[in-house]
Amino acid sequence: MTTVLISGASIAGPALAYWLGRYGFRPTVVEIAPTPRTGGNAVDFRGPLHLGLLRKMGVLDALRAVQTGGTAMRFVDEQGRYRMEMPTEFAGGDLETLRGDLSRILCAAAADTTEYLFGDSIAALADTPDGVEVTFAGGTRRRFDLVIGADGVHSNVRRLTFGPEAQFVEHLGYYVAGWAVPNDLGLGRDMIGCNVPGKLVSVGGDHRDPSRAGTLVAFASPRLDYDRHDVEQQRRILRDVFGGLGWEVPRLLAALDTAPELYFDQICKVRTPVWAKGRIALVGDAACGATIGGMGSSTAVVEAYALAGELAAAGGDHTVAFARYERLVAGFARAAQQGGETTGRFLAPRTAFGLRARDWAMNRKLFMTMTFKIAADRSSGIDLPDYEQAASADRP
Repeated sequence: MTTVLISGASIAGPALAYWLGRYGFRPTVVEIAPTPRTGGNAVDFRGPLHLGLLRKMGVLDALRAVQTGGTAMRFVDEQGRYRMEMPTEFAGGDLETLRGDLSRILCAAAADTTEYLFGDSIAALADTPDGVEVTFAGGTRRRFDLVIGADGVHSNVRRLTFGPEAQFVEHLGYYVAGWAVPNDLGLGRDMIGCNVPGKLVSVGGDHRDPSRAGTLVAFASPRLDYDRHDVEQQRRILRDVFGGLGWEVPRLLAALDTAPELYFDQICKVRTPVWAKGRIALVGDAACGATIGGMGSSTAVVEAYALAGELAAAGGDHTVAFARYERLVAGFARAAQQGGETTGRFLAPRTAFGLRARDWAMNRKLFMTMTFKIAADRSSGIDLPDYEQAASADRP
């Protein structure tokens, strides 16, 4: 039985583990977090391709049970005056759910055939003719037939296998952050955002708990030198950037000190020219991701299906499967990824003129119609094989 170590238990990792287990492989998922991650903003799925894969995995009904119902977003100025509104279908697609709920449901779907190692990570990889020798941060050493990096835009597997992150991650001129706050504003599930040039502060109610809300902020900035694991340093950056703004910003910043989690990252794009080397491959954002706006979650589900399917169709022969997987999905993933290139400029235009131009366009029906069409095209531009017959005929 082919053993596969997957690094990352967010979306691509458990989705891949599910399909590998279904095809007779033996997957192990290692995740640096001590428990399944619960945070994160909403993610969406669009069209028959995405929904069809979720249905095949048997998770569509569970996701619909926790869907947000979509999130509209209204923009105001510092005095609370209306600027424009993004309707529910603009960001929510056909199915919108919180990232934490999606991860939890995918992990559960793969649980019967998957070994999970929470609170650990990969410290070293040695690719040999007989397998990959893995040294874990906790000190354990094990050998696996294959290793897959499903560990996001800051992929540890990519760094250990292909080289430093700076070679593959392109900063797109913005940062984004989010944290939980009390719902003192009495908000529903929709979001309200305040813009000044180069900055956005938004907040929306939690559809599950009316007493809670969540923020999403973005700001224009060159690449910052900060420690990704130093939460207090990230809090200071946010206070420095957004301090002095009006509207409800002081109240939202005050909640930073007591927020149980803080998400903070650059808006970036991953450019990995080759997705596999020897017995090691990448999937999801580790291979071709964008921090926000690049359809990363839904594309990861597509990539996971294709990678597992090609491995099954090749009888576990990675020398055949990895190349076929990349040829099949790379173009689709890179097209979807393009949406992330303009996300920062859309959320927080750098100039007053840019803000007025965005608001004018978003208030025009023709522009919205064109935007929906582009999103639909990016969600459906691939024909996936049905791997079930090949998998049942030739188990690894």
